[in-house]
Amino acid sequence: MGEILFMCGDNKRAVIATLNVVGLDTKGFANNEIVAKSLEGLSIESAFDLQKILRIDTHTSHASASQKLHKALPDFQSRMGALLFLISALLSRGLDSVQADRDDPSLPLVTAPFGHASQEIVNLLLCGQAVPNVFDGRMDLGGGMFLKGVFTSVEVGFLTLLESLNFCKVGQHLKCPKWPIWVVGSESHYTVLFALDTTAQDENELEERESQIRRAFDAQDQSGGGGFISVEGFHQVLREAGIRLPSEKLDHLCSTGFIVWSEFWQVILNLDKSLGGLKDSSGLMGKKVFDLYHFNGIAKSDLNGSHTTYGGETPVQRPRLTKLRVSVPPRWTPEEFMADVVVTSGPGGNESSGKDTEVTKPEPAQHAPLVDCIRTRWSRAVCNWAGDPPSIV
Repeated sequence: MGEILFMCGDNKRAVIATLNVVGLDTKGFANNEIVAKSLEGLSIESAFDLQKILRIDTHTSHASASQKLHKALPDFQSRMGALLFLISALLSRGLDSVQADRDDPSLPLVTAPFGHASQEIVNLLLCGQAVPNVFDGRMDLGGGMFLKGVFTSVEVGFLTLLESLNFCKVGQHLKCPKWPIWVVGSESHYTVLFALDTTAQDENELEERESQIRRAFDAQDQSGGGGFISVEGFHQVLREAGIRLPSEKLDHLCSTGFIVWSEFWQVILNLDKSLGGLKDSSGLMGKKVFDLYHFNGIAKSDLNGSHTTYGGETPVQRPRLTKLRVSVPPRWTPEEFMADVVVTSGPGGNESSGKDTEVTKPEPAQHAPLVDCIRTRWSRAVCNWAGDPPSIV
């Protein structure tokens, strides 16, 4: 909590909003009982009502902020906790800075009627700036108008079901955070995806080349992730990525006056490595297997192991932690890999090298909406789990 608040305050300050319990008889009560007593019958009808019960403290030292947060934990564990932390983050950033971060300062940060957080709030807590978009940098609309995205690398990332539905494009800053931890957005609430092994994010040869080409393309894409660039920008991508296309392929891609990422990518997948493409006859270039864990604090549980309700009962909400085995096949799609044969080392290879080069088939793929989110990060991922499927609702 302290790290997030100092990040919002440009590492200069953390502003902490807690409940003001002045006037209450607190003698003989534990801290959590004091907080509960202060909230008894509390009705907040206006911003003025809210201000009357807040205590605001500014800290320039990490140690003093941490001490204050420890002392105020009962406040943040109360029904006012989420609101208090949001107010703390907004004040740490500074209200003028928050408004300057946004594309449209007139829109609400919390949407009615259900109190959903806007993307500005999510980004404020992840990167310290209340920018409204998830792409990298900013999108120039021309005429001096532009939209703001995430400008810096982050420690905790963000994935969203909306990207799998082509409603947005999450940039590399949020998609590839310092630590393998991602907030996952769905149509109802947020959950968390994480790996215990930091090497889950390490790029193998295929992924490194893929990222290099994508970064070069995105740098020329002025559509905010729309996936098309000009012919002039395309030639710059080819130079930067060291790609040598046959003249007929080049002419075909440039024939419409703009280049679409999906068409360009198909050409790259079928272009030999010696020409800067990703076609690899050995099939070993993209092999990767790792574990991810998904935590949903209020997952809807099945009753008696069934989706059916009994006697009018509805599934209860309870925390759920799911372990997923993720296999990224060394082919272009999971279907192609599952249909392929097992590749082993040729005759004459020693026993140890045979073990290193053998490609084992993953288990048959299982599917849930979370898998669609995972595939926005690892596009060829095949996922498996035991028991109930992971839930993002």
